[in-house]
Amino acid sequence: MRVSIRSSRTKPRATPARPQLDDLDRRLLAHLQDDARITSVELARRLKLSAPGLQKRVRKLEQLGVIKGYATLVSRQAVGLDLLCFVQVLLAHHRPGSVERFPARIRKLPEVLECYYLTGEIDYLLKVVVATHDDLERFLFDKLMKVDGVDRVRTSIVLKELKASTALPL
Repeated sequence: MRVSIRSSRTKPRATPARPQLDDLDRRLLAHLQDDARITSVELARRLKLSAPGLQKRVRKLEQLGVIKGYATLVSRQAVGLDLLCFVQVLLAHHRPGSVERFPARIRKLPEVLECYYLTGEIDYLLKVVVATHDDLERFLFDKLMKVDGVDRVRTSIVLKELKASTALPL
């Protein structure tokens, strides 16, 4: 069983206020998720907005942090990163220092695409991409297992990707 430890000096994190989105904002976001390269003219036409009105809404969504950025999705196989893996990590200790240092170290590992802090039997779940089994072995033993506080890891290699999406259900 994992126990949450909070120092008397640690302040609880404030949850940021959730922006109020209307139906038009949600439709705009759905279109951008579907095709971020759509022209402003075409997007304005689809939403029945003027071009300046559309730009104002997009800027507002960017400033509020609803739109976090724009990215190009690259095929990992096309660039030789054939192994997609999920790595479960269990820390040896749950002292505040260990729990706080681990994410900083993981952020520096380019093989780690995503990292989640979890409840339950494991502490972290990593989404990792590498080119070969040898690269996976080097990543696990030369990098991940050398991170202070890591006790055990369990790795699963993805055989087939059945669904991968970046679009949120709006």
